[in-house]
Amino acid sequence: MHEFGIIDYAVRWLTSMMLVLGTYNPYAMSYYHWLFEYPGQVPLKITVGVVLLILHVVAILAGMRSLGLIGIGLLTALFASAAWILIDNQLLNVEDPRVFTLTLLVILATLYGVGLSWSHLRNRLSGQVDSTDVTLNSPV
Repeated sequence: MHEFGIIDYAVRWLTSMMLVLGTYNPYAMSYYHWLFEYPGQVPLKITVGVVLLILHVVAILAGMRSLGLIGIGLLTALFASAAWILIDNQLLNVEDPRVFTLTLLVILATLYGVGLSWSHLRNRLSGQVDSTDVTLNSPV
């Protein structure tokens, strides 16, 4: 069986980043802007919207199941305080509304990435196996 590693987490994080920033970003290159600023292609826009909704729901449910509300709250506080450190050291200028919005979206995508990876990370750190992972040798 393949061990969960940094590349696996990076793939989940990048996928989460593409999902979040592809849905909306302050630089007008997203599904949101395509939907409202370019007329036509209604069936395609609806289909893409449904796919994005499904992916967001999967990411949210995975995060809720693996992290719980307390874990999500703690991680949000951690990422927000890390952003505060960057702001305090003038490495991040959130006075520009686009940078502020992008910062919030990156935090959301990082929460998605951790939520999608947490079961694997917990398994690596503790050695415990989730009951859903025990099916590897199951005849079913």
